[in-house]
Amino acid sequence: MRLGNPFRGRYGLVMTRRTIDLNADLGEGEPHDALLLGIVSSCNVACGGHTGDVSSMTNTVQLARRHGVTMGAHPSYPDREGFGRRSGFMRGPELAESLTGQISSLLDVCDGEMVELKTLKPHGALYNDARANHELAELLARLADRFGLTLIGLPGSSVQDAAEARGVAFLREGFVDRAYLADGSLCPRDRDGAVIDDVSVAAEQALRLASGQSIATADNHRLDLEIDTLCLHGDTANAVDTARAVQARLLDAGVDIESTHHD
Repeated sequence: MRLGNPFRGRYGLVMTRRTIDLNADLGEGEPHDALLLGIVSSCNVACGGHTGDVSSMTNTVQLARRHGVTMGAHPSYPDREGFGRRSGFMRGPELAESLTGQISSLLDVCDGEMVELKTLKPHGALYNDARANHELAELLARLADRFGLTLIGLPGSSVQDAAEARGVAFLREGFVDRAYLADGSLCPRDRDGAVIDDVSVAAEQALRLASGQSIATADNHRLDLEIDTLCLHGDTANAVDTARAVQARLLDAGVDIESTHHD
């Protein structure tokens, strides 16, 4: 969270308004991307690994530009059948080549639309695998460095370590619609309650993460995380309702939604 301009709160008190980035994973074939882009401050565009093609990338980039939303690449294991959510799907030079191609494809689209790509956030199993895998974390840091992108990942992860070692800008990410375990990892999707469906619960978790308060974990612990950006998933049925609830909860608490890469 970042401190911003002062504002007059309740009882006439002058308070410092805070800001947080709110990102969404988009371009995954859902019909509500345009609505989400009216709420979030940045987006991660699927670029052909788990889903997406030139047409979907172009459409998402155009919509994001229209809404003034910062754009990033959202590459994944090239696993369309498993929607990029099968752990350990690929390793080594083959994975590096695939990820490079995915990012390059989106960069070509951005160049054609005369917009700048800002961030790199891996999708799904690749994101989670890289949390404690030095080889994958180093690959992601190298790609971010090569393409001049800010890397996004879990705080305290191998990805953060690899980015800092290489001098790559890094954003610590918190999830509003996913449950956590005590070690700071995301609760596996095959466990009950891994995805937070209750929009009021998601909104409360968003505020607690944004304001540095502890959150409850799925294994009955409390977890403290320092974050720079909040994520909500665009591929859930209630994504728009969640986004609206998160937006309202943050704004009501004096937290503005603003990209870390705003001009």
